[in-house]
Amino acid sequence: MTNSAPVSTRRDLADAPLLVAARGGKPRHTPVWFMRQAGRSLPEYRQVREGTPMLQACLTPELVSEITMQPVRRHGVDAAILFSDIVLPLYAAGVGLDIVAGTGPVVSNPIGGPSDVEALPSLDAEQVAPVAEAVGLLVKELGSTPLIGFAGAPFTLASYLVEGGPSRNHERTKALMHSDPKTWHALLEKLADTTLEFLRVQLNAGVDAIQLFDSWAGALSLRDYREFVLPHSRRIFEGVAEISDVPRIHFGVGTGELLGAMRNAGPDVVGVDWRVPLDTAVARLGAAEPGAAKPVVQGNLDPAVLFAGWEAVEREVHRILEEGREAGGHIFNLGHGVLPTTDPEILTRVVELVHTATAQR
Repeated sequence: MTNSAPVSTRRDLADAPLLVAARGGKPRHTPVWFMRQAGRSLPEYRQVREGTPMLQACLTPELVSEITMQPVRRHGVDAAILFSDIVLPLYAAGVGLDIVAGTGPVVSNPIGGPSDVEALPSLDAEQVAPVAEAVGLLVKELGSTPLIGFAGAPFTLASYLVEGGPSRNHERTKALMHSDPKTWHALLEKLADTTLEFLRVQLNAGVDAIQLFDSWAGALSLRDYREFVLPHSRRIFEGVAEISDVPRIHFGVGTGELLGAMRNAGPDVVGVDWRVPLDTAVARLGAAEPGAAKPVVQGNLDPAVLFAGWEAVEREVHRILEEGREAGGHIFNLGHGVLPTTDPEILTRVVELVHTATAQR
């Protein structure tokens, strides 16, 4: 892999609540941001992106900057997350794929064997130069608000490439994993290279934290995760640490049984979906590394609760904040992404509630 540029002069955000919490410190209030906060739930997003295909939008710096800023302006969240998509580096590298409305990423020629893995193109930093440009625009506009960069983890990217698109059972993925481990690991090694290069570009451009999404890892048993996935995710976190000391977050859906192994991959923060209470997650994460500092967690309000009325939302927010006190640090978030029909006003009220309830606690 080529080093695309010298690491930029990073903003001094030592007191930013998100970065303080991610490092296990005591922020002035519990930080809060939302996965998919920059997106379909906002009318201003739908207006500005009208007529522009998703992947094209992700490679248009001014549009990326505007969409990323929208929830910061509207909600007052403690972090922006770069508007992008986990399959963007594959697309930029030359993989034939598109994001189909109502379906998700669809791959033209799914991977089926060793020759397909050998032919998988590598990512060059110049292919995602517009992403670096967008980060540059954002760090100038965000002031004291941190910017989170992100990428998809090798397993989740591999699932799209092998299945040809989203999958309920991941049968082709698991079949390749178990029938041809050599090809499987070769595939994940190439995808780890691509992911790390994509993160390198973002880090060199100035992002303040990164999140690695392993969206579909929850489909795996703990045994399979440790054998077929963990080494490749660990290599990414180790690679990021060599580039920068920014906080590293790891998140997956349905990963309650994998939390300890995900911590072993090397993140500073582990995201927890809504299925596992945060205090339970803290116990599982602590058992994974006896003697280590208390784990830092992110999460974990069920996105569907946002439709239940303010009384229910308020009750759940307070419960999660209380459970989060068991951790070495807590970043409030949803247990997955904002659903498209969510009322944005509810999100704004959640931010205000979290800030008020935890101010100088």
